[in-house]
Amino acid sequence: MSLDPSFVGRSYPPTAPYQVGREKIREFATAIGATDAAYHDPAAARALGHPDVVAPPTFPMVLSMAANRQIIEDPALGVDYSRVVHGDQRFAYTRPVVAGDELVCVSTIEEIINRGGHGFLTTRTDVSTTAGDPVVAVWFKIVVRGEA
Repeated sequence: MSLDPSFVGRSYPPTAPYQVGREKIREFATAIGATDAAYHDPAAARALGHPDVVAPPTFPMVLSMAANRQIIEDPALGVDYSRVVHGDQRFAYTRPVVAGDELVCVSTIEEIINRGGHGFLTTRTDVSTTAGDPVVAVWFKIVVRGEA
């Protein structure tokens, strides 16, 4: 699958604000087997200096997946999602995500490489508060497999 490299640098509109809920953090932590008390108990999180329960480090994928949907579904880019394989993800934190945060995401196509008949697409999603304070940057790489 050949992806158009002219899309590199293209940013997509901010997502609607996402209210980070205590129960969402707990559910996510439980789903991934994260048992640290700060993910489940507000008192334990406060003892560590957080205002409420803190989200596990991979929690921003919940938000960034919605933001990346804009890219994946952009008809001009032409990603065939039935051929997509997850390649990589990484996070660079300014501060932890905590219950009560109201966050927005802006995704940008950072890299497109076509190699061996496959398209490699890397996005960067900047997650910030609705006031514009940065929280975390999330990189997400997918491989769009070519025809066999």
